[in-house]
Amino acid sequence: MFEDTKQIISRIGETDQLYLTSNTPELALERADLRLQLVARSHARQEQIHFLQEAIVLLEQARLEYEEMPLSLYLDLSLHLAKAYMMYFEISKEHRFALICQQILKPLTSYDHADIFFFLAYASVSKDELALTRHWLGKYAKHADFDLALLQEHPAFDQVRKTDWFIKLIQSKLH
Repeated sequence: MFEDTKQIISRIGETDQLYLTSNTPELALERADLRLQLVARSHARQEQIHFLQEAIVLLEQARLEYEEMPLSLYLDLSLHLAKAYMMYFEISKEHRFALICQQILKPLTSYDHADIFFFLAYASVSKDELALTRHWLGKYAKHADFDLALLQEHPAFDQVRKTDWFIKLIQSKLH
């Protein structure tokens, strides 16, 4: 086992103990993020699903359990939840997980957050909803936090890379 994986597991134990004395939305976010890190490191499908399910429960509970929290924290919880569902999609290829991602993030689009637009495009392309993919990528490209390298490298967008609109989008950001 890699040293960083041991450190993640150790930190999970520490944060789970902290949870027993005082839970906060920030702690829930950290606990879920640690589990998502283990999903990315694991090569065993059942192990990945186990950690994804734990992360999803932690994030869902935190979003609902706390009436008062800063908007930025709520957005972080929501984005981590969307990421977890898209990781679940990548493992299972079940479109329902991409749909759940869309259901989580669509009500948050008024907050004009680049990652919301990116994940909505990612979920849309995963469901072969190319018009929605184009729409969300257009919003993403106009955002100050647009990441050209991420868009060019992310494998989810392979199927649209050769479309005229995608090429124009990339070219408009190169100049």
